[in-house]
Amino acid sequence: MDDADIDAHARREVWREGLGVAVATSAYGISFGALAVAAGLDVWQACVLSLLMFTGGSQFAFVGVFAAGGVAALPAAVASAALLGVRNLAYGMRMSPIIGRGFRRRALAAHFTIDESTAVAISQDDPRLRLLGFWVTGVGIFLGWNATTLIGALLGDVLGDPKQWGLDAAAAAAFLALLWPRLKQRQAIVVGVAAAVVAASLTPVLMPGMPVLVAALVAVIVGWFNWFGTARTGQEKI
Repeated sequence: MDDADIDAHARREVWREGLGVAVATSAYGISFGALAVAAGLDVWQACVLSLLMFTGGSQFAFVGVFAAGGVAALPAAVASAALLGVRNLAYGMRMSPIIGRGFRRRALAAHFTIDESTAVAISQDDPRLRLLGFWVTGVGIFLGWNATTLIGALLGDVLGDPKQWGLDAAAAAAFLALLWPRLKQRQAIVVGVAAAVVAASLTPVLMPGMPVLVAALVAVIVGWFNWFGTARTGQEKI
C-alpha cells in the first residue's frame, strides 16, 4: 500500500470505531427516555434534557433524584447532575489542543466532549485521526442518543405504571452499569463503597437527593488528599 491507501484505510477504521461506539452508546438512550417519563417528566422534557445536557451519567443522576423526590428534589437533582458533569471539564482540557483554535469551533466541540468521544480521539496516534474520531463519535452519539431518547420516552409513556415493569428501580441499575467498569483501582473501589454507605445511611433522615450530594463529598475529600491513590514512592495502584 502507498501512503494514500494507508491513510484511507486508517480513516475508515476510525469511522468504523466511532460509529460502533455511537451505536452501542445510543442504545442507552431508550432506557433514559423511558426512565425520564417514569420519573414524571413529559416526553418533550426528556428530549430537551438529552438535547441540552447530553451526558448520560448526569442525566441518569438527575432522573434518579427527581424520581425519588419530585419537584421538591429538583435543586438536588440539578446539583447531582452538575457534580457528575464536572469531569467533562477535564476532558475539555485534554481535547483543547486536538480541537484547535477558534471560539466557534471550541464552543461547538464543547457540547460533544463526553467520555466516548474523548476516548476514541485520544486512542489515535495521528492528530488528524484524533480530530476525526472525536467528531464522528461525538456527533454520532448525539444524533443517536436524542433519537433513542424520544423512542424510549414514547414507549415509557405507553407502558403506564413504571413500578409494574420495574422501571422505578432501573435508574439505579443503569447508573451502576455506568459506574462498574470504572471500579478497577483501589481508590475507586474505596470511594464507591464509602459513598454508598454514607448515602444509604442518610437516606432515611434527609430529603431525596441530599444523601447523594453528601456522599459526593467522600470522593472530593479522598481525591483532594489522594488517599488510597498512587504512593509517593511511585508504586502502581492496585
